[in-house]
Amino acid sequence: MDPLNAAIIIPVLDDCADLRRLLDRIAESPWQAQQLIVVAGREDAELEQLCRQRNCTLHITQANRGAQLDQGAELSRAELLWFLHADAWPPADGLQAIARAVRNGAESGCFRFEFQGRSAWHKRLLARLVALRIALGGIPYGDQGLFVRRDAYWECGGFPHQPLFEEVRLVKRLRQRGTFQVLQHPLEVSTRRWDRDGWWSRTLHNRWLAACYMLGMPVERLARAYRKAPTLESAHEHSDR
Repeated sequence: MDPLNAAIIIPVLDDCADLRRLLDRIAESPWQAQQLIVVAGREDAELEQLCRQRNCTLHITQANRGAQLDQGAELSRAELLWFLHADAWPPADGLQAIARAVRNGAESGCFRFEFQGRSAWHKRLLARLVALRIALGGIPYGDQGLFVRRDAYWECGGFPHQPLFEEVRLVKRLRQRGTFQVLQHPLEVSTRRWDRDGWWSRTLHNRWLAACYMLGMPVERLARAYRKAPTLESAHEHSDR
């Protein structure tokens, strides 16, 4: 597959500074996508100006990450879709790595989880635990830069229009096809929530949210809990509502 026949889809909500940094990173790559599609959860004059400057297609919709991602896919014309969070730091050769994987039979996949910033033992440990969880059948989330062939995306139903865990159903269906691949190129994830909430508190909170989702707790309630700083008290409070 021609690596240029790809669309990069980025959902944003008040992420203009992060988006600018990401677009700078994407521009450094020797291989450029056919389309850059930004799907915003609200109108923003600064964002509109940035997208005009960087030749991005901008679409405004409801502030719902699953809906934003799915509408970005609807807007795309490319055969390959690469979904990136605005605060991600992808590998410079990310498109090349995806194109190579697709040529070798992958229909979909993601990148290896790694944290941004200076290396530290707790970052390395948590990244290894993420890799182990995925190797044992756990779901890789959207912050690992999911990519998928357009035909496989639609055959698997795309992203459901929900604000959290929007990737779970899609990744499960893609994995069932036997062509999902975790690339060994690292995609660096923002540490802002871990820095704000504490590394172990945020990690345990994320696992608690995932368990609640698997047990059927309403995703809108979990999305509200995700945006708040985790504490034992708030966890009990949300579980009782």
